[in-house]
Parts: sequence; structure tokens; C-alpha cells
Amino acid sequence: MIQVTRKTSESSMAVRLSEGPVASDYRAKIKTPLMFLNHMIEQTVWRSGFNIECDVDLTDFQLAHLVTEDLGQTVGRAFAQYIEQNDGTVGFGDGFGVIDEAMAHTLVSFEARSSFLFNPKVIIPAAVEGMASEELLVFLDAFSQGAFCTLQIDLERGENTHHIWEAVFRSFGLALKAACSVDPARLGMTSGVAGKVEFTTEQI
Repeated sequence: MIQVTRKTSESSMAVRLSEGPVASDYRAKIKTPLMFLNHMIEQTVWRSGFNIECDVDLTDFQLAHLVTEDLGQTVGRAFAQYIEQNDGTVGFGDGFGVIDEAMAHTLVSFEARSSFLFNPKVIIPAAVEGMASEELLVFLDAFSQGAFCTLQIDLERGENTHHIWEAVFRSFGLALKAACSVDPARLGMTSGVAGKVEFTTEQI
């Protein structure tokens, strides 16, 4: 199990990431004040096969934006650490998520490059199930920042707002499952041809 904690004067986020099988009580361990965000993390758990436990503690700033941004970074960092610590992990992958009329395609690559692109081919209503749709994008963007990964999502179709986001997070989970898979032929290799990225800081 990998645990990552992110603390500021505004919030504390604790994420525990572990390999499957998915625990029978996995829903109870996703604890944020945003019910629809919990539901989207559930989709990610179910499709990725990883247990993602989340604890959120806010100070005087009871803001949805703090939850989505800070938690997204923390979950992203946990996945990045998993890939760093497991030799032979592929580090890149994609997946299609579907539910009823909605379909989305996600691609992810862990190469120490933070980039998020969301390409919707349908109009997305401003709110879904009591939260702003843009906050779900904030979560995904923050994930790419915390994981230092490239994350691209194409929303191909959808009419129902709930289904649209469910398709997105299903595809996100499947892409993570592919990226975290181990290929014995890739032992000692990294996701990108540049190899492991290292920074050195010195005072001169």
C-alpha cells in the first residue's frame, strides 16, 4: 500500500493506494464531501482494479474547488509513486469507457510531463448531481499535475450528464489499469525513451 498525504493551511488530503482485488467495502473508504466525486472515484476503482482510499479534511475553507484540486494532485502522486516503485510497469495506456449512449476515450503516459487535454464533442451542462462539471475537470487536471503525466481525454458522445462523466471516469480507470500493468519484457525500462528524469539543485 502507498500512502500520500498533502497538507496545506486550507486542507489535508490522505490517499492510500493498493493493488486489487477491489475490497468489498471500497465505497466506504472514499470519503469526500462531494458525493458525485465519490461516485466518479468509485468508477475509477472498479475499472482500474486499484483500491483508492481518500480522507479529506478541510479547515475554514469548505470549498469544492479545494477538494477536487488538492485531492486530484494527491491521487496522481500516489499512482506516480506506484509506477516508480514497480519495475516493469508499462507506464502508458488507454481505455474506452461506455455506458448507454455515452462513450469516452482516455490516454495516459507517465513521463514526468504534466499535461491535460480534454476534448468534448458534445455540450456538457454546467452542473451534475449537485456539483459543477468544471470541478471534475479540475480533479483530472490536478491528477496530471500530481502524477507528472500526460492525460488526454476525448469525450466522443453522450446526452445524459451523469452518463457523460461516468463514461469519462470509466475510461480513465481503464487507462490507469493499462499503465500500471507489468510486462516482464520492460524490466529496467521507463515509460519514455528519455529514461528517468532527475533534477539536481545546488547553491552556486
